[in-house]
Amino acid sequence: MGTKDDEYDYLFKVVLIGDSGVGKSNLLSRFTRNEFNLESKSTIGVEFATRSIQVDGKTIKAQIWDTAGQERYRAITSAYYRGAVGALLVYDIAKHLTYENVERWLKELRDHADNNIVIMLVGNKSDLRHLRAVPTDEAKTYAEKNTLSFIETSALDSTNVETAFQNILTEIYKIVSQKQIKDNPDDDNSPSNNVQTITVAPTDNSSGNKKSCCNS
Repeated sequence: MGTKDDEYDYLFKVVLIGDSGVGKSNLLSRFTRNEFNLESKSTIGVEFATRSIQVDGKTIKAQIWDTAGQERYRAITSAYYRGAVGALLVYDIAKHLTYENVERWLKELRDHADNNIVIMLVGNKSDLRHLRAVPTDEAKTYAEKNTLSFIETSALDSTNVETAFQNILTEIYKIVSQKQIKDNPDDDNSPSNNVQTITVAPTDNSSGNKKSCCNS
């Protein structure tokens, strides 16, 4: 029998990218489990967690992938962009180099991800304002120039973490639901199906989900 966690209207795959040490794993754990670990080690390869939110009365299940930032894992992580409909491109506001590398991450995202992916630039560790190396206005201007949304967060004190994920998931939902209206005219005779899976996640149980949703 399915658990409550299996009940959702949309499944969105979102990837976290950016240099090692910018706080991607803690953003993930803060949003999905409301946890923060000062001792967190660098992610090796890829890990993911899920959380469901409500948007316009629909249940959106977010499958959030945390990709390792170190160079030696870049080849592994590029495969995980496949099927992603959203990306949080994270830098550390106290380390200018992580912001400079945003350009490279953005290029990698454009090379490997879907053209219509929703991207949010995230300046993390806003609690380190006394060590700030990246001016907010500079990052905001960069985001506007590259048609990205922008927010500053702190996984440590929870500032804007919820807002960042809610905003990107809502934006994805709006794009997907508008596309469905265009793709499904009123005379559409296709079988009704409440669950719309909007990602091809590299997990083994995807075929199982298909079976359960299509059995009458």
